[in-house]
Amino acid sequence: MTTDPNSVSTTSRRWLQLISACLTALLIPLCFTGPAVVLPSISQALGGTPVELNWVLNGYILAYGSVIMVAGSLVDLIGPRRVWLLGLALFCAATFLLPLAPSVFWMDVLRLVQGTGGAAAFAAAMSSLAPLFHGAARARAFSLLGTTFGIGLSFGPLASGWLVEAAGWQWVFLATGLVGLLGAAMVAASVRATPAGMRGRLDWRGALCFTGALGLFTCGMLLAPETGWRSPGVLGSLLASAVLAVAFVRVERRIASPLLELGLFRNARFVGVQALAASPAFLFIALIAMLPGRFIGMDGYGALAAGQLMIGLAAPLLVVPFLAALLTRWFSHGLLSAAGLLVAGGGLLMLDDALAQGGGLLLPMGLIGAGIGLPWGLMDALAVSVVDKDKVGMATGIFNTVRVSADGVAIAVLSALLAFLIQARLGAALPADPALALAANRAALGQLAEASALLPGAADLLRQSYGQAFGIVLRVLAAIAALTAVLIYALLGRREGALAGGRATA
Repeated sequence: MTTDPNSVSTTSRRWLQLISACLTALLIPLCFTGPAVVLPSISQALGGTPVELNWVLNGYILAYGSVIMVAGSLVDLIGPRRVWLLGLALFCAATFLLPLAPSVFWMDVLRLVQGTGGAAAFAAAMSSLAPLFHGAARARAFSLLGTTFGIGLSFGPLASGWLVEAAGWQWVFLATGLVGLLGAAMVAASVRATPAGMRGRLDWRGALCFTGALGLFTCGMLLAPETGWRSPGVLGSLLASAVLAVAFVRVERRIASPLLELGLFRNARFVGVQALAASPAFLFIALIAMLPGRFIGMDGYGALAAGQLMIGLAAPLLVVPFLAALLTRWFSHGLLSAAGLLVAGGGLLMLDDALAQGGGLLLPMGLIGAGIGLPWGLMDALAVSVVDKDKVGMATGIFNTVRVSADGVAIAVLSALLAFLIQARLGAALPADPALALAANRAALGQLAEASALLPGAADLLRQSYGQAFGIVLRVLAAIAALTAVLIYALLGRREGALAGGRATA
């Protein structure tokens, strides 16, 4: 059996590298679900404005989604081992510094660094696996990655809640950093160094325009509820975002090796895949960010109990994607995906009713998770089946960028909507007061006690306003699920030869 210089067999090295990739993939949901559960504890310890606290969640997702396409290009230039280790080093350094942050502002800065490192590590992990596995082995390897991601989503909130109550919120970050260190050690032992590819040059202008446009848009959406839609900060951020978006399009049209080939968007099925990639951000990921605050601040659950409830939302991802793969023998990817979105929409309506009436939460949350689980297991195959073979790499990069960057946008948009609805109801019942906007933002984060302190005597009104606004948001999401299902079925519902061929390849 052939051995590498480190005396590790080729087969053992390959599977060790797969486990390293799984640990890297596990970091993504852990870095997302953990802070969502401990945000109230962070607020009590460090204070912070609502916008700063929102960026504890959004900073990681924004950096991750903005950088992952650039990180994929760097892998081609300098090799996966270097990018993987560099990304994990950056990730671990930021993660271990987070508990030492003197303020929420510095936590936000470190979360941006953490997301950048995570994106680089994940892009390198995915690129390194493609040449190691073939045929059925490749399908099993990537299925294992998806299962790992589902485990992080399912049990991350529970683990974070347990760590908060057993050891303090700081250990949510410290434990994640230890996982990152273990992954780095395994990468160093299993991944071979490769010479730099030097196949073209990185599209730095496109990368800067894309990252700036996405970051400024998200920043503007986060600032709007606190400072008003007409404030200079909000208008300036949104205007600058639009300018950079236009500049990005112009750069990509003129450059020889663009970061994003815009001609792909002339393909209706390609557009459908991108819409499908963004849908979990609004119908699932945003709930992971918003529901813990609701359970802790509004319903009186502790961090551990809130984490246990969140298992009901994410646990179906451990099973349903495999079921979806089996159902493709009889149904098209588009039909199954559209059906899943309709199931998720029904779960959202049931969740609205359960929260309002005090009913059981596990059934509606399970329906939402099961509904999202159907397209979750099919999206990657769709992403490579709707383009020519020579564009599969770029299509995968675009797909992953849309899927991840949509998370930050969805949380920012829905948080702004929730705060706006709360403020509107408070404004209709109370005299004009500058504290209304700040109280609405606090309430939108589930910090009803802090919001009540800003509006003495209005605690009951705040709770009613929050509950009604949260219900409206859930109904809006149900409508989005239904409309997206119709769109997905129209664009992807029919079986086509290209789809069948892409499925066979995947």
